[in-house]
Amino acid sequence: MLPKLRTDILISTEEYLKKERLADYKSEFVEGILYAMSGASEKHNLIVFNLITEIGRQIKKRPCKAYANDMKIRVKETNYVYPDVSALCGEAKFSDEETDVLLNPSIIIEVLSESTSNYDRGKKFELYRRLDSLQEYILVDQDRCYIEYHVKKGMQWILTELDNLQDKLTLVSIECEILVEDIYNRVL
Repeated sequence: MLPKLRTDILISTEEYLKKERLADYKSEFVEGILYAMSGASEKHNLIVFNLITEIGRQIKKRPCKAYANDMKIRVKETNYVYPDVSALCGEAKFSDEETDVLLNPSIIIEVLSESTSNYDRGKKFELYRRLDSLQEYILVDQDRCYIEYHVKKGMQWILTELDNLQDKLTLVSIECEILVEDIYNRVL
């Protein structure tokens, strides 16, 4: 789990959004508790850049959108989190006119670090599974060639592991294929 900013006071979602929109730093808001977001490493940033670049290139002339790590996702009214990458095809739905809280991603990608991997695989994935729109959840290890690709099939989540630079990551819901070596370009 990420470091808590305050554990003694629970705040409302309205208070969180008001503070978050004015803050100089990012915090996730899970079940009434603020969690500080730390800065990311060079590898982490390069992987996010590579993913956004590859996805952006492929969806450029289609009604799809991809967002980098500053777009908040709201999960069931009371939880706000920042994925590294989110994407969807079709109309993006937002919580209000600020258009900074996305409600309907079909894909969420997290880049794993030593400090967040348990959170991303555990509590965060548990939260994300509550999103009716979510079809694919991808975890990318920043220190080795290893990707966990979770796809929703009916009521189940199916895991595929990619660990070869020649593998392809196929993002079905936005019709993109990305070579694993392109994800790790300038990283490994």
